[in-house]
Amino acid sequence: MRPRTVIAIGILFAGLAALVWWATRPEPVRVTVAAVETGTVEHTVANTRSGTVKACKRAGLSPSTGGQIARLPVREGQHVRRGTLLLELWNDDLRAKVDVAQAKADVAAAKAEGACIQAEVARREAGRIRRLHRRKLASDDALDKAETQARARQAECKAARANVALAQAGLRAARAALARTRLLAPFDGVVARIRGELAEYVTPSPVGIPTPPAIDLIDTSCFYVSAPIDEVDAPGVHAGLPVHITLDAFRTERFAGRVRRVADFVEDRERQARTVDVEVDFTRAADRQRLLAGYSADVEIVLAAHADVLRVPTEAVVQEDHVYVYQSGTLRKRRFEPGLANWDWTEVRTGLRAGERVVTSVDREGVRDGARAVIEPAGHD
Repeated sequence: MRPRTVIAIGILFAGLAALVWWATRPEPVRVTVAAVETGTVEHTVANTRSGTVKACKRAGLSPSTGGQIARLPVREGQHVRRGTLLLELWNDDLRAKVDVAQAKADVAAAKAEGACIQAEVARREAGRIRRLHRRKLASDDALDKAETQARARQAECKAARANVALAQAGLRAARAALARTRLLAPFDGVVARIRGELAEYVTPSPVGIPTPPAIDLIDTSCFYVSAPIDEVDAPGVHAGLPVHITLDAFRTERFAGRVRRVADFVEDRERQARTVDVEVDFTRAADRQRLLAGYSADVEIVLAAHADVLRVPTEAVVQEDHVYVYQSGTLRKRRFEPGLANWDWTEVRTGLRAGERVVTSVDREGVRDGARAVIEPAGHD
């Protein structure tokens, strides 16, 4: 066979092989990318279970005695001031006892006043007889009788005053019994719930068996978040650390907060899930005005923060210190030195440059070192 024929056949086979390779080569993987940028990276710890927005003051109030509801002057949703009457049981009998005790106290006071006036008169009379006795104008018997009379009257005055104190104690006891039939607001707040109606009977909780309160009162001027964190994160958390708060009710917003308290003990309610409760204050007064007690909440406690550093989305990081860099239609796996990290961002100390594009869809099939790739348009499903 001639050399030219061999060359022609070789070229033909090479072309066919190239055509087969081109026809069977894998399609470029579609990826999403993000640019390496400069920003702030925070090291945070988060709650293990959903936290709860709580009112700084909340009281479940019930009468300390049983009886029939006679007055219910408030309604649910009403704002009340401290000392406002919330509920009163039928207490005509106790009111009568207070009146009787008041009358006894008044009588005792009047008797004490009369006894003490007589004691003062006897004291002055004894003094007059004593002066006359010194001038030999009164007998020893007259002086002795006058002084004895003065002492007796003084003792009667003292006994009368003691009786006044006893009557006053009885009056206080009667008033205390009457007060047990009334519920007064212990602080300014909103009546969140009323359990009971006029003429219904209420009974105090039996020992060891709690019953729902008659009035649920909430102070809506102050709220905080209580959330559990894992026990392994607790040593790094202390009062004063800044916190990012997110609420399911305000999905697109982030609220600023600060750690107010870390619990002094570990909860072990769930098997193999020991947590420490952390309380977080809202730092902006305007935020507190929009809250409701009971909202679910999540917290991110900032343990450290680095500003103006290179960062990549944490979702782009594989094997803790690698990313896939998109370069002219090809993916290149590259190692970098990470710094601080959280769920959103990872700090880049070395290994990447600002502006380079890293793959954020690392879990897609076909993403590997050397793979051909095309960037998926933003917003593409």
